[in-house]
Amino acid sequence: MVAALELYLDVDATRRLRTLWRALEAEGIPTMGSLHQKHRPHISLAAAHRLDPHAVADALSGFPVARDLTVSMDFAGQFVGRVLWLGVTVTAELLDHHRAVHDRLTAGGVEVWEHYRPGRWVPHCTVSLRVPNPMMAPAIRRCLEILPLRATVTGAALADHANDILHPL
Repeated sequence: MVAALELYLDVDATRRLRTLWRALEAEGIPTMGSLHQKHRPHISLAAAHRLDPHAVADALSGFPVARDLTVSMDFAGQFVGRVLWLGVTVTAELLDHHRAVHDRLTAGGVEVWEHYRPGRWVPHCTVSLRVPNPMMAPAIRRCLEILPLRATVTGAALADHANDILHPL
């Protein structure tokens, strides 16, 4: 199970990403959209097996987690395990925001996975968790068709879909 602090994107970017999900699913590639109906296109700032939504909200109290950031997705990538994603171009503003969130989480005693911490985090928008090996190249080509993608962060929440938790921040 995974809980994540998610940044949500503007309507146009969300629409384009959902269109990508549907195109991939039509080609037999499972996406985040088919994994769970409540999944929204997002960028995760932090993740762990479990996150207490109240502890996270307390740690981030008064901090604009969903501040008006503009992000650019300019490339596709793959993590071990056949995970396909769109890469978010790193900017000083994005990294500063990420570090500020983590400083508050750490001060609040909220533990997150090491690979989401500052200095290790790879900003991305997950497209699929399990692309069948023979379909990876066509899936990457399909992703490249919608790039570049510019988006504005419009919301944030702690999401743990396996436990039916969606706590807006």
